[in-house]
Amino acid sequence: MRSVEGVTKENPSPFLIELQDVRKVYPVQGGEVVALNDINLKIRRGEIYGIIGLSGAGKSTLIRCINRLDSPTEGRILIDGQNVLEMNKRQLRSMRRKVSMIFQQFNLLMQQTVEKNIRYPMEIAGVPRAKISARVKELLKIVGLEDKAKVYPIQLSGGQRQRVAIARALASDPEVLLCDEATSALDPMTTQSILKLLQEINRELGITIVVITHEMAVIRQICTHVAILDGGVIAEEGSVDEVFTHTKSAAGRRLFGIVAPESEEVRLESGTPPVRLVFDGEQIPEPVVANLILKLGLPVSILSANVRSLNGKQYGQMIIELPEDPVIRKTAMDFLRQQGVAVEEVHP
Repeated sequence: MRSVEGVTKENPSPFLIELQDVRKVYPVQGGEVVALNDINLKIRRGEIYGIIGLSGAGKSTLIRCINRLDSPTEGRILIDGQNVLEMNKRQLRSMRRKVSMIFQQFNLLMQQTVEKNIRYPMEIAGVPRAKISARVKELLKIVGLEDKAKVYPIQLSGGQRQRVAIARALASDPEVLLCDEATSALDPMTTQSILKLLQEINRELGITIVVITHEMAVIRQICTHVAILDGGVIAEEGSVDEVFTHTKSAAGRRLFGIVAPESEEVRLESGTPPVRLVFDGEQIPEPVVANLILKLGLPVSILSANVRSLNGKQYGQMIIELPEDPVIRKTAMDFLRQQGVAVEEVHP
């Protein structure tokens, strides 16, 4: 892509993708629907960036605007310094070879073999046949399907089909890989293998990856930064650790299952706020709540919990009720922090 002022090959901007005041409005009978409003994001080169939100938040609209499968009503989208919205058809074709996309439902050519699915984008681009054959072998090795070249997608599992889709997306040697709910149709074990593959692609090929998802577990596992999208606006943005550990937005609380004290399910007779324990990947060898009860002799009620182990590390959160006395509460919270758990009171 051509350079712009202040951006050169010798001194590139650290941000490969920039969204500036992006707004998307769909006209409907009797009015309009604002799908995106005042979106501002900067995505660094080489990172895995997550965009998370509930159904209808505007995630898919946003990712389709990045490569202009859909066009914003207002704003600017810069990829490598070039405004996507000002590109002509030839420039768009060139850009889309550098910004590949994988989808929830794979979008494979079901009547063609795995090899032909991967060959197709290179054939369209006019790549020489010998070079295509060598590239197909290379891509099949990257995604772990060397023995599936002559197989049809119908003969593959969901995870294998997504691997074919990833290989096809890599065929144009892209700088960016857009993943629109790429693991939502897969079982948990297969999801783990696909996420691991995306991490390897990011690490070994240096490709910037943008992940659209409604699953916080996906964000926690592979992303470095995250934006929470809610009703077409960015509710919160920052590093994954910061956003997960110190959620500030109502949308974040809903996504992470944080129960506010006014909620009927956990309203406390004492009026004191619940306490949130965040397990953010540290190895915690002992049961912290059991130790809190046994060693300090405190009555503790677990109001909700969603904690899982991944590669020997704990991820998730727990909401507990502690005694009302402020000295006892501080002692308990200090004890928990000493065990390697992030602790905060949950306020509305």
